[in-house]
Amino acid sequence: MNSKPKPSDGSRVARSDVLASPNRLGVRLKLARQTKEMTLKNLAASAGCSESLLSKIENGKASPSLPMLHRLVEALGTNIGRMFEEVDGEEGIVFRAGQRPFITLDPLRQGEGITLERVIPYSVGHLLQCNIHHIDAGGSSAGPIQHVGEEVGYVVAGEVELIVDDLSFRLFEGDSFAFQSGRPHHYRNAGTGRASIFWVNTPPTF
Repeated sequence: MNSKPKPSDGSRVARSDVLASPNRLGVRLKLARQTKEMTLKNLAASAGCSESLLSKIENGKASPSLPMLHRLVEALGTNIGRMFEEVDGEEGIVFRAGQRPFITLDPLRQGEGITLERVIPYSVGHLLQCNIHHIDAGGSSAGPIQHVGEEVGYVVAGEVELIVDDLSFRLFEGDSFAFQSGRPHHYRNAGTGRASIFWVNTPPTF
């Protein structure tokens, strides 16, 4: 009987990783801004960044941090999933191991080391959003982040520190968590190897 590689297998991530192109992200952000008839100045003010930085992001010359991307899509009335929209798998039901897309929001940024494996590729028909967050040793999410919704996670591998409000939790393989997304939250790899979290949230925000 053939054994299947674990989702947290670092070699699988290295082979299958599809980086989120800054050019593609920039084009989609610009299109969303123009559709909303917003100027660079207005969107930059809403997202709390400079016009020059926003221009660089739209032109693929810079990548936003995760908190900034949250603010941008919120101001645009959309979500992060639409910025990285993927085609569904077999009838939108089955997503094969090794064929799920991986995205990295900012592969050149030092100290983050987070890759999202899409368990459910983005679709307007989904009420849930589900990713496996693969976190390299020393990696951490930019944050804290707040948004509408609820989320639940399960530590598949490694050791993670989860911070919600001013509370810090050390989580290990097999531990789980749940909280309202409006509470400020972020996380980091607290171990020496790759960590992976199976993470579900609703409504879709990533």
